[in-house]
Amino acid sequence: MNVEVKVPTVGESITSGILSAWHKKDGDAVNAGDVLFTLETDKVSTEVNAPESGILRTQAAEGDEVKIDQVVAVIEPGAGAPAAKAAEPAKPEPAAKAPEPEPTKAPAQPPPPSATPPAPPKKEEAPAAKPKIAAPDDPRTTRKKLTPLRRKIAAQLVMAQHTAAILTTFNECDMSGVMTLRKEMQEEFTKKHGVKLGFMSFFIKSVVDALKAVPSINSRMDGDDLVQNNYYDIGVAVGTERGLIVPVLRNCDQKSFGDIESDLVGYAVKAREGKIGLDDLQGGIFTISNGGVYGSLLSTPILNPPQSGILGMHKIQERPVAEKGQVVIRPMMYLALSYDHRVVDGKEAVTFLIRVKDCVENPARLLLGT
Repeated sequence: MNVEVKVPTVGESITSGILSAWHKKDGDAVNAGDVLFTLETDKVSTEVNAPESGILRTQAAEGDEVKIDQVVAVIEPGAGAPAAKAAEPAKPEPAAKAPEPEPTKAPAQPPPPSATPPAPPKKEEAPAAKPKIAAPDDPRTTRKKLTPLRRKIAAQLVMAQHTAAILTTFNECDMSGVMTLRKEMQEEFTKKHGVKLGFMSFFIKSVVDALKAVPSINSRMDGDDLVQNNYYDIGVAVGTERGLIVPVLRNCDQKSFGDIESDLVGYAVKAREGKIGLDDLQGGIFTISNGGVYGSLLSTPILNPPQSGILGMHKIQERPVAEKGQVVIRPMMYLALSYDHRVVDGKEAVTFLIRVKDCVENPARLLLGT
């Protein structure tokens, strides 16, 4: 009896997805547990395995939008690989026809004499060239459907702009302290935790400290209610080939620098392998986005609804700054805090960002927990 291969349930709110790739072809022999296809939804990418061994008979094509619980293939248990079709004998080509002789042309007769010489022909004007407009199937363009993730990102960003009163405030921080501390502690830290000490853990810890100092940013609007969060699950925006995703690090207030760096490495590996799950992306109360890894010097990040704040990190750049009456060169980073002005006042936003700046510029306090 054939075994049906159905689109699995991957989340309560997900009703469909895109069958982005078949890893086995129609007619292939498969073993139980083999990866058959990849399902892309607006949140995650999931690999679906063969429930039984046998011959795969696909019923959906790559790129099709499929519903949850839809049958996309069947497996014929116990069947062998289909025998190759016998090659059809080549049809004999018809014998070439002998060329027919051309009809004999009559010799050209001279034109009769004319009393009036023929009028010279008028030179016609060339029509004006019309501008070329690219047709829908113009080979210079490529058209493809948005992936569910890209559609979700687009909808989220537009929704954020339409539903929140987004404002951005800026500051800058001197990265000298963090860079010196990392250099001094890197070897010992790596031996102890098995991962390197990066920049992101300093900013995650700084954000937690600032959220405790300015709790209004750790809240969100829910209709006419204001919901205050009393936990610190921080989302970190990660760019992937499929688009931007925001995995969430849980209970960052209770984690050490080593725990946070290990979590970040784990998410990086899962993102590369396309194994980020739905649970990894839900429940964040604040987001950090690091455009500096791409060279961004300054930007205004967009909120990740329903959160009320997002911190933008940027490129570290050596710049001249005034210090105790002297001009010195320091590794500086611009910081940008976008926030929902319905929930957060300007004074609170500025206080939050200055708190982050102070923590980053005095990183020893973060390590000591003071």
